[in-house]
Amino acid sequence: MDVLSDVVNAARTGRPHSRRVARSAPFCEHFAAVPAAGFHVVLEGTCRLTPAQGEPVTLGPGDVAFLPRGSAHTLAGCDGSPAVEMLCGAYLLDGSAAHPLLDDLPDVVHLPARVGRHGQLRAALELLGAELDDDDRPGSQAVLLTLLDLLLLYILRAWFEDRHAGGHSPSGWAAALHDPAVAAALRAVHDDPAHPWTVEELGARASLSRAAFARRFTALAGRPPLAYLTWWRMATAARLLRGGDAPVHVIARQVGYSSQYTFTHAFKRQYGLPPAAYRRHAPALHPDAG
Repeated sequence: MDVLSDVVNAARTGRPHSRRVARSAPFCEHFAAVPAAGFHVVLEGTCRLTPAQGEPVTLGPGDVAFLPRGSAHTLAGCDGSPAVEMLCGAYLLDGSAAHPLLDDLPDVVHLPARVGRHGQLRAALELLGAELDDDDRPGSQAVLLTLLDLLLLYILRAWFEDRHAGGHSPSGWAAALHDPAVAAALRAVHDDPAHPWTVEELGARASLSRAAFARRFTALAGRPPLAYLTWWRMATAARLLRGGDAPVHVIARQVGYSSQYTFTHAFKRQYGLPPAAYRRHAPALHPDAG
């Protein structure tokens, strides 16, 4: 399994959506905070994004602004500037299942357009724009959903690649994803969360001693290896509960618990509800949700 893809799958709910937006300057539009990750891509013109907290960001043609926590913000065009055309969209997220990787992101992720950078992201944006221009073709809805899924992954990949390639030493999850030892352990946990992993075994996957691996993993991932394993098991269980009707004891086994009682206790400790109650109250992964 791929860690970044897993992170997105664990938090996503409902259908993503997108639309073209055209505004004539001057304009000023406020966006309230929402439980979703949003994006703005400038196709033509220039505008300014001002978050509720932090410095304004000027967006030009090809620039991407991604708001991972749906923070309140304002978009404004200035007198004398040309009309602004954008692609705007949102992804519904379950905040209770948010991965710490997403918490590492700033309120506004700005990806400026640069020649020769992030070619796959640019290609996805072109395809998305073309599909929105002619959404009467057969299969258009399936294509749009696929492109929006790809776009989210390409945005996250571009951000973490830029952090890793920047002039400063990356920290947190930007470093964890590119650290061979920690990445190997993360892949092992994500490949098989039901396996009875030990720190020694994960350290062997990382080609490090138990102590050295535990220190390195904790420093980059923000929690000890087995604490992360438990957290990921619960996040995986939450996704399975939202997305299907498998009995709780089956899901317990899928994430490494032979005892439903032990699983229920661990799940309630993380989510505040037993699994059955969580399933009734959590946002569904139904394609029409949102």
